[in-house]
Amino acid sequence: MTDFPADGILRRMATILDGKKVADSIYTKLLFDVSLLPSIPKLVVVLVGNDPASETYVRAKTKKAATLGLRSETLTLPSSFSEEDLVKTIRGLNDDKDVHGILVQLPLPKGIDRYKIMHAISPLKDVDGLHPENSGRLAEGNPRLVPCTAAGIIELLRFYSVGVEGKRAVIVGRSEIVGRPVAQLFLMHNATVTICHSKTRNLEKEIRNAEILIVAMGRPKFVIGEMVAPGTVVVDVGIHRTEDGLVGDVDFDSVAKVASAISPVPGGVGPLTIAMLMRNLVQAAQLKSLSQN
Repeated sequence: MTDFPADGILRRMATILDGKKVADSIYTKLLFDVSLLPSIPKLVVVLVGNDPASETYVRAKTKKAATLGLRSETLTLPSSFSEEDLVKTIRGLNDDKDVHGILVQLPLPKGIDRYKIMHAISPLKDVDGLHPENSGRLAEGNPRLVPCTAAGIIELLRFYSVGVEGKRAVIVGRSEIVGRPVAQLFLMHNATVTICHSKTRNLEKEIRNAEILIVAMGRPKFVIGEMVAPGTVVVDVGIHRTEDGLVGDVDFDSVAKVASAISPVPGGVGPLTIAMLMRNLVQAAQLKSLSQN
């Protein structure tokens, strides 16, 4: 596709990395996988407190599970619920043979150690992929249940035939949910990986060196077109509510003029995060089925 700007110079427009299209292809495969299971996978989402954003995210996850014919249940607990009681609740779900996947919605109320809670979830039911056993398996190159957003980024690139091997992949953000697991996945696919963060010197120079750029830093429209080398593939993980609507960590309009491909916000990584959650749930059910045979 081409674009004819006012200066008369012919420019190629970036390919739009449509996450919804990729997610739909994943759901088609999941429907077949579910048909082979002895029972319908069940997800339990634990929601502590009444954070409006968390409630919205939970509704989106359970709604998607329902459209796929998967079972889901939301366990809503008061913000006064103690850490000790929450751990006991999770252990009860671990022991429940009818439950295949457990997801504790973040953030948790003050006074509850989220790491202690994540570690309490059985690694075989950890559909968020955040248990240290699952993190360790990913680090050694033998992944089982992988953090959803990170896995979704890889699927997005695979769908659009973006080659990773040998490429310079720069990841802006080092969280255990996105930055670190994405780095591990890129290494598994033989990319040369640089992780940047708030303390990185000459951040713009590092961004400019990227052939594949993953931006998950939590700052709206931070990356602009002049920071990005022509032909870079850009995946925007950020999402922010502003007066102009939903925007990402990347200034889409300016970066799309120089990138070879770019994910939009919304409609890029977001749909894939939920798709990968559903895939992890089905995978957890498959693991259980195999262990019983």
